[in-house]
Amino acid sequence: MIENHPIVSQEEWIDARERHLTREKEFTRLRDQLSAERRALPWVKVEKAYVFEGPDGKVTLADLFDGRSQLIIYHFMLGPDWEEGCRGCSYWADNLQGIDVHLAARDVTLLTVSSAPLERIEKFKARMGWTHAWVTAAGSDFNHDFHVTFTPEELERGEVYYNYTWIRSSMTERPGISVFYKAADGTVYHTYSCYSRGLDMLNGAYHYLDLAPKGRDEAGLPHSMTWVRLHDSYGV
Repeated sequence: MIENHPIVSQEEWIDARERHLTREKEFTRLRDQLSAERRALPWVKVEKAYVFEGPDGKVTLADLFDGRSQLIIYHFMLGPDWEEGCRGCSYWADNLQGIDVHLAARDVTLLTVSSAPLERIEKFKARMGWTHAWVTAAGSDFNHDFHVTFTPEELERGEVYYNYTWIRSSMTERPGISVFYKAADGTVYHTYSCYSRGLDMLNGAYHYLDLAPKGRDEAGLPHSMTWVRLHDSYGV
């Protein structure tokens, strides 16, 4: 039990809950408004011919749509020489399992992209038991152009462009989401990208924790996700 938390009668609880429900409804309406504004943002035509490699060989960005008109890519932090994927990105990837069929029914393809060679991706994917599509951008400018992979020269300067601002960083990889639309004539457009806390809305586990009495329980940690482990490493 959390110390010194208010304990009230059922009637008082209902009163408090109804008052909080008013605020929740305000948030829901604001979220709907923001989502509509997000969809109304202008698009940028993708001019560069990006090529990836997947289990079936070389594929273009247009190929990744897999016959659909909308594509959502999670930029998964797995560098060229990394032995395993980022714990945080793995936490997010655990939330992707099983939803691809629902998204496909709404004309959306979802997959992850990393900088690591395909064999390293496939090995880690098998370890984690994931089934979602995952390709490598190795040899492509894709992750760099979408501001999630940084060159040694950029890191030497001490600042990189991430989450729409310049930040101090020594990390070669950062997480993100990028969204694309393919028109009937095959033209691909970049419609949206988000990074950092913008990714929170895509992690269902965090939303469940937000409902629990202790919440995310991350106060006092060196950083918010210190507690996160690969799902085969918790020992529970």
